[in-house]
Amino acid sequence: MSTGFWGPIKPIGAGHHAQHQQLRKTLSWPHLIALGVGAIVGTGIYTLTGVGADRAGPAVILAFAIAGAVCACAALAYAELATLIPTAGSAYTYTYSVLGETLAWVVGWSLILEYSLACSTVAVGWSGYLVGWVQQAGISLPPMLLAGPHGGGIVNLPAVLVALAIAGMLIAGTRESATLNIVLVVIKLTALAAFVALALPAFQSDHLQPFMPYGFVSHVEGGMTRGVMAAAAIVFFAFYGFDAVATSAEEARNPGRDLTIGIVGSMAVCTLIYMAVAVAAIGALDYRALAGSSEPLALVLRTLEHPVAAWLVAGAALVALPSVILVMMYGQSRIFFVMARDGLLPRSLSKVSEKTGSPARITAITGVFVAAVAGFFRLDEIAELANAGTLIAFIAVAGCMMALRRKAPEMKRVFRCPQPYLVGTLAIIGCLYLLISLPEKTLLRFGLWNLVGLALYFAYSRGRSLLRTTGHAASEEGLPE
Repeated sequence: MSTGFWGPIKPIGAGHHAQHQQLRKTLSWPHLIALGVGAIVGTGIYTLTGVGADRAGPAVILAFAIAGAVCACAALAYAELATLIPTAGSAYTYTYSVLGETLAWVVGWSLILEYSLACSTVAVGWSGYLVGWVQQAGISLPPMLLAGPHGGGIVNLPAVLVALAIAGMLIAGTRESATLNIVLVVIKLTALAAFVALALPAFQSDHLQPFMPYGFVSHVEGGMTRGVMAAAAIVFFAFYGFDAVATSAEEARNPGRDLTIGIVGSMAVCTLIYMAVAVAAIGALDYRALAGSSEPLALVLRTLEHPVAAWLVAGAALVALPSVILVMMYGQSRIFFVMARDGLLPRSLSKVSEKTGSPARITAITGVFVAAVAGFFRLDEIAELANAGTLIAFIAVAGCMMALRRKAPEMKRVFRCPQPYLVGTLAIIGCLYLLISLPEKTLLRFGLWNLVGLALYFAYSRGRSLLRTTGHAASEEGLPE
């Protein structure tokens, strides 16, 4: 066991786990691209176009480009590390294998925040779309079951049910849920293509003036954080998701080929989609009208007198959002699973189902937790915490990629990031800039979250770390009774 400044370092390639701690290899590159696109294309493009327009005006188009460029740099670093270290756990595992256990815990704790809040937020968003969709059909649902106590109701029942249903799908098996996800991805991409085809002919250049009404740098104006970078820090939520592909490394049939295609391919597809949709939406409707809408794409189509298409696009959102929950919950359950397998969380949680090869126990716990948060808590402000957690993970991955190039240049790399030090540095600088562009209260809450996490690490996890207690990263023994 080697030890660095940040604690013990897990040997790269350690993965000789007991049978009941091994994930089954069931995914090929089409599944991985669909997982990435399924996570990326969803809440962001369906709802954040309006939020971004409110913060940046027509320059939300530029905000999408900036967020996409930062994520592209991070994606290249992810692709190199995911193929070099094809083990579940994503940024947490890479940090553990390169920098040390303490920093790995911080990254893993941040990823837990990212995935859980993202899942719960999307579940609540899906509930809102469902309510509006069925009301257009003349059906009314009981208000007390459509909002938590903060909204004058008892529980947001649709949000709870969709979270539990997705957890059930994941428990049924990774390949089955990934295959269904491909179908969902095709449906929502078709809907977005139809939106662009209908909205782009109505493009008016006047709608792009003034292009940058709130300036470039993030600042507070009228009680709202505005500017292109403020918008980029929010629409960034619309891009991350490809890191969930990296969490599937252990379940990929051909990691070297499939992970590269899955990560880089999903980012390329989604960046093109986002730019096309943003240009079509802003060009067809004044950004001030978009800014106040929770369903901006449907609003554009209704304004252009395409009511049927607007209804169908809103219906596609009902398909899009559950696929985001599926991939995010998948990612969170794998982070929990690997941290438990390493002994940083109770090791009994790292047992996989003999029937499906998936971590059923931790997936069920994740589903219940996400459902509870979605059903009872208000997430409009704390959803930005998900971005903070992701940005920390991206910074860690870029740093690990560069550090490993210097520490072990001789290692065989299936995918080599071009200009690694330039790309890695740009990813870190870009993520730091987006991080400080978040509202101060979000950064404060993120700091408190990590203080709680570090307290848990030193009080419980550090003393039970498998690497610290046995000197080995993986155990061939059975789980403790």
